[in-house]
Amino acid sequence: MPKLLIEGGCVVTMDAGIGDLERGDVLIDGTEIAAVGESLAPVDDAEVIDASDMIVMPGLVNGHIHTWQTGLRGLAGNWTATNYFRAMHAGLATFFRPEDIHIANLVGALNQIDCGVTTIVDWHHNNPTPEHSDAAIDGLADSGIRALFLHGSPKPDPGPDQKPYGEIPMPRGEVERLRKGRFAADNGLLSLGLAVLGPQMSVHDVVLQDFRLAREFDIVASLHHSGAAMPAPEGYAAAASEGLIGDRVSIVHGNELTDADFDLLVEHSATFVVTAEVEMQMAYGPPLTGRLRARGLPVAIGTDVECAYAADMFAVMRTTLQLERHAHSMECFSTTGEKPHPTPVTTAEALRWATLDSARMARLDARIGSLTPGKQADIVCLRKTDLNLVGAGDATNAIVLHANPGNVDTVLVAGTVRKRGGRIAFADLEARKAGLIASGERILADFKATGATAEYL
Repeated sequence: MPKLLIEGGCVVTMDAGIGDLERGDVLIDGTEIAAVGESLAPVDDAEVIDASDMIVMPGLVNGHIHTWQTGLRGLAGNWTATNYFRAMHAGLATFFRPEDIHIANLVGALNQIDCGVTTIVDWHHNNPTPEHSDAAIDGLADSGIRALFLHGSPKPDPGPDQKPYGEIPMPRGEVERLRKGRFAADNGLLSLGLAVLGPQMSVHDVVLQDFRLAREFDIVASLHHSGAAMPAPEGYAAAASEGLIGDRVSIVHGNELTDADFDLLVEHSATFVVTAEVEMQMAYGPPLTGRLRARGLPVAIGTDVECAYAADMFAVMRTTLQLERHAHSMECFSTTGEKPHPTPVTTAEALRWATLDSARMARLDARIGSLTPGKQADIVCLRKTDLNLVGAGDATNAIVLHANPGNVDTVLVAGTVRKRGGRIAFADLEARKAGLIASGERILADFKATGATAEYL
């Protein structure tokens, strides 16, 4: 691959040893960052990207997204959790063909690149057949994004003589096929993990079987925990006693974790993902952000359900930040009678949530999340000259509180330019968009005509 020099930008590195550069350069050699500094020496064979009117930053990391729902955008705008589980999982999901999964993952991943995201944690829980899983992975691969693909479990209502999904463990043969096949190596753009049911959605034995499987194949096990009711109330404790809870176990939401389970998970180095927007809409309770910050723990963040609202990590940073600022300020006022000034919940924290902390949760922080020599060249450039950013003096404040996907000029993933001059580099994009529309319309029409849970729309 040729060398690239991103020259003269305001560089926000997220690397404490390098700091931020008011005017700096980033040299890329192949897939990696070779150097970051002020006025780097010219490189004869390097292509130059003029960043003099741009903020240069690490690519955003979306710590939790259900990309397979891209073709059903806008459908869940007024849903809460009941609608979501009955209409989506017990209904619409059952009408997806492998080709629907492929186009949704492809267009959804391209949208993430377009919006300044270079890595997604794709929580894929609509894979009733190996063909569905392969189509999902192919969609991600075709887009050029970096992704942790989490193989999950579909959640239909059981038919006659069928077990409920919460009594069915991960399919070992399918996980082994993927781990020993296209995910045999861990150094590519795509890596494998498990989207397990966990104690809130499965019985005790399934909880342990799924955690054991993740440990056997040395991959991340991610699970949802959004409510208080649990089929396996002793699941976390039992898993911990077997040594199955560690930094490869990740809890999404965690709003109603008991103090005992939260303490146990923290003690055993589990990680956590906050998806504040969906947690507010679905009535999951206050985000876990404050409890994590009180322990000095990383906060990974993500957009979650494509069917409900925009998968926009700039909006997610702002929403999560301002919710935590509000909660902290009100607690401070109720305790002391004073409001904090200035707020101790900073924009630098929020940017870390969307870069290094989310990368750490995905076990990718050694490779991405900061502009550090030796790491992968996952880089985003934002136009400072756009009307909503012009005059913004502090780059971190500008990114978190002023920027939006429309400011994304250039995106590189592993040194490959995926967007430049505000235009994404992908052939036949219009045809792909039309394919997504057709897919979503067919799924919705079929569900309305024959779906047993269509009244939950």
